Amino acid sequence: MDDFRFRPATIADAPALGALVLDLLPYLTIDPEGKGAEEFVTHIDGAAQLRYLRQPNFRYRVATQHGRLAGFIAMRDNSHLFHLFVGRALHGQGLGRRLWEQARDAALAAGNPGVFTVNASDHALPMYRRFGFEPTGPREAQRGIAWTPMRLG
Repeated sequence: MDDFRFRPATIADAPALGALVLDLLPYLTIDPEGKGAEEFVTHIDGAAQLRYLRQPNFRYRVATQHGRLAGFIAMRDNSHLFHLFVGRALHGQGLGRRLWEQARDAALAAGNPGVFTVNASDHALPMYRRFGFEPTGPREAQRGIAWTPMRLG
């Protein structure tokens, strides 16, 4: 049994959320050390997560395992998959899909008609394709990061 527990995030989770994302920086930036992506870092660190958690148009869910943060997802405006991050040791084990399914189901229950968007990092692009997302434009790159805009539905 995987022992995952799922719950809504609280503002107390912000430092751990930021730390998890910063640990994944090599998967998110063009340069594995984050060079050139300093502005991006200010949008993903613990302080940024706290700002997002305080906004009413963001909905976060976290997964914990043995009391420690394993991953999290954040939806913005009930339609944009804003963040989906899973700890390195758990990549490829289905936790991202479980978080996505919970966030998707909550969005549908809150009135989303089944249309979602995401800006997929190069590393996450195959996962989002498996979820059913399709690219809506070419890969974009600026300020040290690259992404592909995608849509589902």
